[in-house]
Amino acid sequence: MKPGCERRQLSGRGLGQAVCLSFAGLMLVAGCNQAPPPADRLAAEDAVRAADGEALKAAQALDAAGTASSYSEDVMVMPPNQAAASGRAAAQKVWAAMLVPGTQVSWFANKVEAAASGEMVYEQGTYSVETPGPDGKPVTDEGKFLSVWKKQGNGEWKEVESIWNSDLPAAGTKTT
Repeated sequence: MKPGCERRQLSGRGLGQAVCLSFAGLMLVAGCNQAPPPADRLAAEDAVRAADGEALKAAQALDAAGTASSYSEDVMVMPPNQAAASGRAAAQKVWAAMLVPGTQVSWFANKVEAAASGEMVYEQGTYSVETPGPDGKPVTDEGKFLSVWKKQGNGEWKEVESIWNSDLPAAGTKTT
């Protein structure tokens, strides 16, 4: 040891206080770094299936407002053969134009999958719609869709993005 230096040792009360403070510090750090509880992905997927089922019932009843109620206020809807519609009110107008008397619509989600966080769910599937044509004969369309649902602050699930497009060739195009 160098002259003028003292060697200090913790003993008794000082050692106990140091150990307690160290333990308390470790507990504080461990408590602040706890991972959030795992998301219940299955519950999120089930909630989206239920909300989507309600939207389908509304569409089958030709209820544009009920169908659009599955959307968030800032939804982006991308229907086939027309411009995208931004916002629930615009989406309701899209549905109102499609859900005319005599229309029959159906869709089925083949895949519903929640993000690991449980805050977002996407679904993909197929649809079929039959509408009265200009000559009164039914016009049928079939295709696929992709929707993104997000859990809202109030716990409800709403579609934030929705796109669907036809599997049929556009009018006037030839298939190979």
